[in-house]
This record gives sequence, structure tokens and C-alpha cells, in this order.
Amino acid sequence: MRDRKERMEEVRINKYINLCGISSRREADELVAAGRVSVNGEPATAGRKVTDRDTVCVDGKEVKPLEKKRFYAFYKPVGVTTTRKDEHAGITLERYFPDAGSLTYAGRLDKDSEGLLIMTDDGALAGRMMHGRAQHEKEYVVTLKKDVTKDFLEAFSKGVFLKDLNRRTKPCKIKKLGKRSVDIVLTEGLNRQIRRMCKELGNEVVTLKRIRVMNILLGDLQPGEYRKLSAEEERSLRQNVR
Repeated sequence: MRDRKERMEEVRINKYINLCGISSRREADELVAAGRVSVNGEPATAGRKVTDRDTVCVDGKEVKPLEKKRFYAFYKPVGVTTTRKDEHAGITLERYFPDAGSLTYAGRLDKDSEGLLIMTDDGALAGRMMHGRAQHEKEYVVTLKKDVTKDFLEAFSKGVFLKDLNRRTKPCKIKKLGKRSVDIVLTEGLNRQIRRMCKELGNEVVTLKRIRVMNILLGDLQPGEYRKLSAEEERSLRQNVR
């Protein structure tokens, strides 16, 4: 919650709704025009100015400006353990975020894998992102020890029974990129899931790189680099998680 001692200045209703993480300003104008926004119990009008002292509702539900949080897209290199501190781990996330304090990660990658991690101090949102029932997409590029066959692709896409976990994985998307490489999109995140699935199907992962988490792309980041998410990326991420 916003500290009530620090009152926000008056802003137009479309900006206020945008600050609540509901929509863009243009979309907020459409919500107002459609009569879906009220201020202090009265229908909102375009251009009206409000502060956080006002009661603003969208579709009958009160909305408040989001506390400013930090969001980063980080390229985790191979060999880095996905944890802040661990006396038994050689290299951890603390090497790259030494002063980050409350930052946590959304979506673990094992030590031998690389690619996109979302780092944030919004613990509640990170928890919702990692919740198995949410079925948020995560995309990977994987190279394998053996050639990719039609039977492998078909079996993988239908879900694989993992004996050591005594459960079957959910159906997923997989496509062949090369003789021994595939693109995989999962909506769950079991521990070392792709490696386990490949092993059950008689193959073995050589390299594994995550290139997308929901709407956030790894892009041209290099191992060990990170960038702040844009305002649009953060807004879309919040909407998708909601």
C-alpha cells in the first residue's frame, strides 16, 4: 500500500487507472467512455482529475496505485545456482545482484541451464508466476545428444510419465529446429522437467536455454547481463499474472 503520509498529486483519471496496473491510458479512456469507471460512487468523466484520496472503481472494484517495484530480465549463465546465498554453491545470484537485498527470482533454472530469469522485489507477484496451476508459458531452446525423431516429438508433446516423480507431465508444445535441437513451450515447472522428460524418452539434454517467460523475452542479453523491464512489459506481466 502507498504510504498515506505521501499523498499523490492530482492526475487525470486515465493516468490513475494506468498507475493501478489496469490498462494503458488509451484503454483507460475507453473504460471511462464505456461507463465502467466510477469516482466516489459517481460515473467518471474523461479528463477528470483524482488523487489517492478518491475512491476509484473499475467494474465496481476499487483500484489503488501500485507501489513501485523493481523488475529485471536477467540472463543466468551456466554454472550459477539459482539462489541468493548458499555456502555450498560456488556461484549464486548474489554475484550479479550484490546490493539487491529484497530481490527474488520467478522461475528457477538449474545450475546446468541458462537463460531468462525474472528478478523482482514483488514477492507476491513472483509467487503467482511460479504457481503450477497458473499455467504460464515458459519457452526453451534445447540441444540433445541424439537426433530428434518424429516419435520423440509426438511423445514429448503428449506429456511424459516421470517414474521418479510418479506423475505425468502436461501436454506441451515442441517443434524441431535442427537435427538435434528443439523449441519447447511448457506451462508447468517441475524440477529439471525437460531433462527428466528427455531421459524417459531415451535422449539426453546437452544445452538448455530459456528464452521467454510469459510476455518477457531474453532478447539480445548476454550471459550475466540484465535490464529493467519497460513500463509496458511490467504492465502486461501484471495483467497476465492477474
